[in-house]
Amino acid sequence: MVARAARPVHVALGANLGDRRANLRTALGRLATQGDITAVSALYEAVPAGVVEQPPFLNAACTLVTALDLRSLLAALKTVEWELGRRPGPRWGPRPLDLDLLLAGDERVEQPDLTVPHARLAERAFVLAPLADIAAEAAHPVLHQTVRRLLAALSAAERAGVRRLAGPEWTARG
Repeated sequence: MVARAARPVHVALGANLGDRRANLRTALGRLATQGDITAVSALYEAVPAGVVEQPPFLNAACTLVTALDLRSLLAALKTVEWELGRRPGPRWGPRPLDLDLLLAGDERVEQPDLTVPHARLAERAFVLAPLADIAAEAAHPVLHQTVRRLLAALSAAERAGVRRLAGPEWTARG
């Protein structure tokens, strides 16, 4: 078996239950065991999508340089979610942690439980705003648009539901 070369992937982080900021910080620490985190976005607060009768989410994104294949990375993300208290529940419902694999360069995967790039990436300001902080010029391999352009193409109403709370220093404990 030949080892895969490490490459950057972009991961979205979200939480709307418990100590949201602490959950995101802990998730970053756990992700760092799977590779090197080379960038972390600002911290955003967003109104929930889908099921709106729930607390607002804190959202961020990170760049993880990892040698894991995408299936193994997905398993690692799901393990971190489980360790921080996420359990099966309603789609788009409240959760202490949500980790989504957004982009992995120009890699494309379409399987029942793994889609890269993320299927709704281009529709969500709460994902695109943090991602633009760390990878504004990254190209969506299907839509052939940069993250910056995808964010700008969203409606003003969609973008208004997302508010920047802190710069990347939010990751510091204190």
